[in-house]
Amino acid sequence: MFSVLKARLLQGYRTGKFPHTAPTLPDRFAGVPVLSGGKCAENCTACSEICPTDAIIRRGSSPEIDLGKCIFCKKCEHVCPQNAVTFTDEYRMGVFSREKLIRKADEKYEVDYNVDPAIPELCGKSLKIRQISAGGCAACELDFNVLNTLAWDMGRFGIQVVASPRHADCLLVTGPVTENMLLALKKSYDATPKPSFIIACGSCAISGGIYASSPQAHGGLEDILKPDMYVPGCPPHPAVLLDALVKMMKKRKI
Repeated sequence: MFSVLKARLLQGYRTGKFPHTAPTLPDRFAGVPVLSGGKCAENCTACSEICPTDAIIRRGSSPEIDLGKCIFCKKCEHVCPQNAVTFTDEYRMGVFSREKLIRKADEKYEVDYNVDPAIPELCGKSLKIRQISAGGCAACELDFNVLNTLAWDMGRFGIQVVASPRHADCLLVTGPVTENMLLALKKSYDATPKPSFIIACGSCAISGGIYASSPQAHGGLEDILKPDMYVPGCPPHPAVLLDALVKMMKKRKI
């Protein structure tokens, strides 16, 4: 017993200091992309052709990237001969409307703090989440589970995962909403006390992701349950997801 206590004391404080300080992100992290329209060649379609999810749209000589479809693979950045696409380390990507996931050329990025006042009014002190995998590959699910570990400890913000939708304030949905999971998703939502909120976690839940064209998937939540928050990524890094949840509760200075 004493050896266990000694080992724990030697470990020290392991939980990150987020949100008081920015999280430590890996070198391969891909955050909000920056598009330089002036660098883009008029007839070049290299980025849109290589994109596996058709997230890049050409508007004349300038591209636009839909972060709701983007899987942050960086293929567009690597293939662009003019270096017109650059992925930054900006992790504050959670937004409260689908339109704000569209990144336009030469557009300054602004963090979205326009949360519906009804959400922090209900969940400002505690947030009970029921996570539903609607046909996900387990990547988004695992990165969400990481938030329960000592390193992130989302419980210190009053955020808790509950076993039943009857105890939940919101549903955090992952996956492209497959045909086999559609009924379970709808029943879970019906069982959630109202008012309740929906979080679309990952590109699959937002737009269908790489499964958008599958006849067995419904292309995400948009036409089934309107999300109150969108968290892009494939999967979203734990810092991206935790920042979105804390922002939703208005528990950080803005």
